[in-house]
Amino acid sequence: MCVLLPVLYMAILPGSREPAPVPHTSSPTPPNVPTPATPPQASSTTSQGVRESVLEPRVTNSIGMEFELIQPGEFQMGAPDGDKDEQPVHTVRISKPFYLGKYEVTQAQWQAVMGNNPSAFTGDPTRPVENVSWEDVQEFIRRLNTKEGGTTYRLPTEAEWEYAARAGTTTAYSFGNDKSQLSQYAWYADTSGSQTHPVGKLKPNAWGLYDMHGNVWEWVQDWYGPYPAGAAVDPAGPSSGSHRVLRGGGWDNDAGTCRSASRYRWPPGSRYGHLGFRLLRLVP
Repeated sequence: MCVLLPVLYMAILPGSREPAPVPHTSSPTPPNVPTPATPPQASSTTSQGVRESVLEPRVTNSIGMEFELIQPGEFQMGAPDGDKDEQPVHTVRISKPFYLGKYEVTQAQWQAVMGNNPSAFTGDPTRPVENVSWEDVQEFIRRLNTKEGGTTYRLPTEAEWEYAARAGTTTAYSFGNDKSQLSQYAWYADTSGSQTHPVGKLKPNAWGLYDMHGNVWEWVQDWYGPYPAGAAVDPAGPSSGSHRVLRGGGWDNDAGTCRSASRYRWPPGSRYGHLGFRLLRLVP
């Protein structure tokens, strides 16, 4: 699975309640790298030629959170040469557009909503907030929805997250299979200096999303469970469970763990210095 640094956690994050995950050992097979796709654009007219409103390609909310429009589409979820829980690879259709956070939620944004900063790595308010549990995130979302007055935010599902992370690719990373390029896109074990970094400092994927690989693991909405054997439309994961899913890898992980298909899980009350999140904003 993923590589954590237990010694570091003991120094900065007391009270670990879970054993360190097993190192990821598989290496992605390098097929030809496809040209990254761009999200399909919304049409401005109906088939009868009636003018329709076009969704804004990006929006910013009242506390400065920026969101990129992600259009519907299909993709292959999982990895045939990845970990066992990334299989079977299956076709997923995302049927509705949504907005996804351009960046991981920052410490400044958390402070603006919650009035505190639980992060282990401070000093720059544009670092991603971390040391937050899935349950803490639900309270953040509740307060933000109230503050915004009608706009609905939530965590992305695991399928929505991977669809956006891949940005039209079928390779190990959003930029291809060559992990030597990962340092251009991700803060991970080889480059992070054992800490988080301000969001948006490296390259985005083809759909304009930053830090989808590395920096902090990102909570998603789903309970952890096995993938379905067949195709799925807007899957939301199991109806119950004991662990919630995290995606993207973090500052303390190796390159293989930061792949687009890589999965991990913690109990929903877990708080560590490598656990953060980004938000999905529903299209009105």
